[in-house]
This record gives sequence, structure tokens and C-alpha cells, in this order.
Amino acid sequence: MVDRTKVQEVIERVRPFLQRDGGDVQLVDVTDDDVVKVKLTGACGHCPMSMMTLKGGIEAELKKSLPALKAVEAV
Repeated sequence: MVDRTKVQEVIERVRPFLQRDGGDVQLVDVTDDDVVKVKLTGACGHCPMSMMTLKGGIEAELKKSLPALKAVEAV
């Protein structure tokens, strides 16, 4: 099972990169089946590249630290 505290720690590491471009990310939930749900806000909330940011940035970083993680989804 993926630890919510560890997820939050990784999000805190990637957050400055998003904030630099006027966006941000908030942890919404970590499900029992190891899916992390986040909300992209600010510029990231409506950016056409937000799925690349979500999968190539946030999810990739989370999976490096938390190999049990199955996916990251935007809500």
C-alpha cells in the first residue's frame, strides 16, 4: 500500500517546478488500490500540456520513490 505521507513528500519536491510556471498540485486522495488522485491548479489546471505534466512529471517522480504506485489521476 502506498503511504500518503510519502506521496505528499514527493509532491512537495515537484511543486516548485509547477509553481515556477504559475501552476500547482494538490493531493486529493490515495486509494486502496494504490492510485493517487491530484488536482492541478493555477496555470496547470487549464494548460494543454497538463497531461504530460501529470504523467511525465508528477507520476514519474512518484513511481521512482513509490514503486507500488499504479497511477496518478487528475480529478
